[in-house]
Amino acid sequence: MLHHDPIVSDFIATAISGVVATSFLRLWQETAKRGVFDQKLNRKIVHISIGLVFMLCWPLFGTGRWAPYFAALIPALNILRMLAIGLGIWKDEGTVKSMSRFGDYRELLKGPLYYASTITFAAILYWRTSPISIAAICNLCAGDGMADVVGRRFGGKKLPYNKNKSYAGSIAMASAGFLASIGSCGVSSYQHRS
Repeated sequence: MLHHDPIVSDFIATAISGVVATSFLRLWQETAKRGVFDQKLNRKIVHISIGLVFMLCWPLFGTGRWAPYFAALIPALNILRMLAIGLGIWKDEGTVKSMSRFGDYRELLKGPLYYASTITFAAILYWRTSPISIAAICNLCAGDGMADVVGRRFGGKKLPYNKNKSYAGSIAMASAGFLASIGSCGVSSYQHRS
């Protein structure tokens, strides 16, 4: 615990998680603005890293009943941000460039909004003690993100039932999602024993 009062401790953990998540988002926004990576790759780096970084902050939170709600505040605030930008209420070119496929702010109302919502609800409903939340977030982040990266590069042989998907991307998704889940579950179980 970061403080003797569990609520204060979770509040501090939320603040630290927010700083960490915001720092990563700013990093990827800058790489997008500067064109360091191809826009599609930059978008997938955001996709892969943000949810996993969020989960790495979970050990900062206590085990009380309010901890999942405090932890879910960070992605929930991101839901509000996606809505504000996607509806044109707030302009943030860095976010649009780092999270959209084609540079259209309205795209944030689709994939990025679903992404933040999934992570938020996984944190609230299953929290860190359930392999369901860990597997859902790891497959969403690492699995889905790596499927696109690998599929674009090595995805010549397409699946017979879906010509938009490849064997290479599907194998990458299963492998990356599985490895991230196993690694995260291992870290989680180690923390509970400590």
